[in-house]
Amino acid sequence: MKQLLILQLFLFSVYTGTAQVKLPALVRDSMILQRDEKVKLWGWASAHEKIEIRFRGKVYKATAGADGNWMIQLAPTKAGGPHNIDIIASNKITLHDILFGDVWLCSGQSNMVHQMDIHDVTYANDIATANYPQIRQFLVPTLTDLQGPQHDLPAGRWVPAVGEAVRPYSAVAYFFAKKIHEKYKVPVGIINASVGGTPIEAWISSEGLKEFPAQMAVIEKNKDTAYINSFSRQAAPAPQPADAGLANAPAWYDMTYTPKGWRNINIPGYWEDQGIRDLNGIVWYRREIDIPAAMTGKAARVFLGRIVDADELYINGKKTGATGYQYPQRRYNVAPDVLKAGKNLFVIRVTNTAGKGGFVPDKPYCIFAGNDTIDLKGYWQYKVGAVFPPVTTPVKRITLQYQPAALYNAMIAPEINYTIKGYCWYQGESNTGQPKQYEKLLPALISDWRQQWGQGALPFLYVQLPGFQDYSYLPVESGWAMLRESQTKALSVPNTAMVVAIDLGEWNDIHPDNKKEVGERLALAAMKKAYKEDIVYSGPLYQSAVIEGDKIIVSFTHTGGGLITKDGEAPATFEMAGADKKFVRANAKIAGNKVIVWSNEIATPVYVRYAWSDNPVNPNLYNQEQLPASPFRTDKF
Repeated sequence: MKQLLILQLFLFSVYTGTAQVKLPALVRDSMILQRDEKVKLWGWASAHEKIEIRFRGKVYKATAGADGNWMIQLAPTKAGGPHNIDIIASNKITLHDILFGDVWLCSGQSNMVHQMDIHDVTYANDIATANYPQIRQFLVPTLTDLQGPQHDLPAGRWVPAVGEAVRPYSAVAYFFAKKIHEKYKVPVGIINASVGGTPIEAWISSEGLKEFPAQMAVIEKNKDTAYINSFSRQAAPAPQPADAGLANAPAWYDMTYTPKGWRNINIPGYWEDQGIRDLNGIVWYRREIDIPAAMTGKAARVFLGRIVDADELYINGKKTGATGYQYPQRRYNVAPDVLKAGKNLFVIRVTNTAGKGGFVPDKPYCIFAGNDTIDLKGYWQYKVGAVFPPVTTPVKRITLQYQPAALYNAMIAPEINYTIKGYCWYQGESNTGQPKQYEKLLPALISDWRQQWGQGALPFLYVQLPGFQDYSYLPVESGWAMLRESQTKALSVPNTAMVVAIDLGEWNDIHPDNKKEVGERLALAAMKKAYKEDIVYSGPLYQSAVIEGDKIIVSFTHTGGGLITKDGEAPATFEMAGADKKFVRANAKIAGNKVIVWSNEIATPVYVRYAWSDNPVNPNLYNQEQLPASPFRTDKF
């Protein structure tokens, strides 16, 4: 009897332990739920356990299935709050500070990731004045899964956009949400599920990739854990030679070190452009900087532009900052006790493993404290600390977040029960090598997500890639331009809108600083597609071209109040070709809502292009509403 009693107590404790109702990470205090729609609340309990939800005087009931899953739909609720929600079973959970408003899933790669904190100089005032308790972000942690869709996230919380808490917000998503909130006076929730450097196929479910045999084959292969584990055993890089700057005491950053054999080099600039041929390795930079007494005894900041690839900064022998990759821009805080009046030793250790190494031009390089700023550009001294041998046998690696469906499974699938207003998407940089495939993958993503959420054709808003890389003053072929073309073609999918950002790029940074205009242009698109406003929300889009003698007359949609050029000059970056398909720069002029294009070199034109390069020099065609025209071409070769 004693043993039976112990067994019964054990079974009761197991039962009551598993009977505790559990909620997904998304369903928690301070969440924003979608207004004016039936809203799902769900979770887990013991098999067949009865669940009760009490909200605004109503009682909703459900019974968990044999697998413990349960779901309850709340009736549509108008915008507002805060509310409490009681969830009662064998235990009771009360959710506090719940608002109803509009919820947007914001996803993509690094330009959607980039936080307000990374752009805290450009948006210092926006951070300082952030006081929007009804804008809240749920930041989905970076996760992958190769086995299949997951049902929950390991962590996360809803964070109001107030004060310093706004720093981890996606900058694009923040300015999007702010514009929507100020326009409609409703709470705005952002679910931020984005990861830098990721291809679109990683964000699509296996069901959404069924028409892509190559991706499906990879998905099936990746389910073999032995196959995946074979990579991890071989992923360690080959040992590199010791860094002379650290191998012997004193280290080259130490104040007692006496430099010998150092040479002059300029910052900014790549060392391959300054007399060092094809070096992958470690290069040290040093310079003495005179600091006035007025800059000492207070916090300072050092801006070191962008460095390829990794760096460590030492000031007066103290390690002050470090970054392990070429992004983001270096902005290091300097403690009040580091700088001293007079000469200060700055030492930068730079590690580069491929391509040109060093300091990217046309970026800020300075130190400032209070109202004083000292320029750090100019001649420094350098010495090579290590030379990495050429890689003869590539290391066998697998990057999990590049794998088809891997990010969908872990970062999107857990949200599909959460009722939303629509999607914001900013991605494509990782697919510029296969732009024609992207033409099919983007519609596949849109269709897949809409099917997974089961809310019909929700608005899907996306950003066309901005200009990036070297300017081309002669006609060229361009993978970035073709990717933009593939993005434009996705407008054939119903209830979509594309933000043209060709004018917002930076030649030397894949992460341009201007995130505010991107977010606000997305908000314009949302006002049209989600809120049904009668507004101009897009820049001019190519419609048709007619050949008349030695000219081509191009017509556009979305001309708004009329076509203009941003700078008041003639339309730039137009190109023409005849039957020989050899493009030349062309002249252009605006005639009403059309553009007439011609070239004295081509008597019988056949094709026309606009802004067709990785980074067009001056894409100045706009509508009166100050929205830029999208790049286009009429040829198909």
